[in-house]
Amino acid sequence: MSERKVLNKYFPPDFDPALIPRRKQPKDQQHKVRLMTPFSMRCNTCGEYIYKGKKFNARKETTEETYHNIKIFRFYIRCNRCAAEITFKTDPANTDYVAENGAQRNFEPWRDEGGEKAAEREEEEENNPMKALENRTQDSKREMEIMDALDEIRTRNALNERLDADAVLDKLSGTAEETASRKQQEEEEEDERLAKAVFKDVDGESVKRLRDETEGPEELSAAQIAMSKFAQPLALPDFKSPLPKKRKQGGSLGLVKTPSTILKASSSPPLASSLATAPGIGKTSISAGKPASLLSLVGSYGSDSESE
Repeated sequence: MSERKVLNKYFPPDFDPALIPRRKQPKDQQHKVRLMTPFSMRCNTCGEYIYKGKKFNARKETTEETYHNIKIFRFYIRCNRCAAEITFKTDPANTDYVAENGAQRNFEPWRDEGGEKAAEREEEEENNPMKALENRTQDSKREMEIMDALDEIRTRNALNERLDADAVLDKLSGTAEETASRKQQEEEEEDERLAKAVFKDVDGESVKRLRDETEGPEELSAAQIAMSKFAQPLALPDFKSPLPKKRKQGGSLGLVKTPSTILKASSSPPLASSLATAPGIGKTSISAGKPASLLSLVGSYGSDSESE
């Protein structure tokens, strides 16, 4: 599907723009523009008030008047109530607009402040000659400053016009190269600082790598330092060491009765005979490896007293 608005045009190889005839335009040609009213006004035909900032479709034309080689433009609009034509022009002298035909500008108090100040100044200068001299001195000083600023602007513009395209390109390329080299140096310094801050031992000493005689100091990068750091074998924990058992406190207080076992005759006759012939031990239960608890001893004592 073809485009609705074609952006690219085909130019044949033998195209010559000099052969295209120039279109003749009249000097008083008008252009359609979209604008907002620069001031509030009142229509002279119907009395409709048009506030400042109302949007209109207007016609714009260039007048023959100029102010210091500044063109003055005229705008045509129509009243939104009676469709009467209203015109106003630009005023470069006062950086404002002037109502020309079809409407009257509304009263604005701030516009009269300048006239009142000018009248007061004239009256003061008539009564005080020294004040008039001081005002003239200030005005001449201000004019000299303005002229100096204009001369500086003209000089700068002349220098810009005399600049060669090759010189500008050379200057731009040199500036770009300097900027790129400076940026690369800053990035290298930042990488080195981060590597020193991250790759450190427990004691605070940085990890270093032994370099060969042929290897330069710039060949060691942060990535190589990181690889040498993580290449060391990690110490794995040993799970074979036995854990200490918790000691039961109830057995020491006599609250838990430990299982007792009957002593059996061992292979060593002297020890078995001595245990069997000992008084008061033959009827008691003796544990093989642990001493008898308090409850078992109390029980054995009671049985011996009853037998007597």
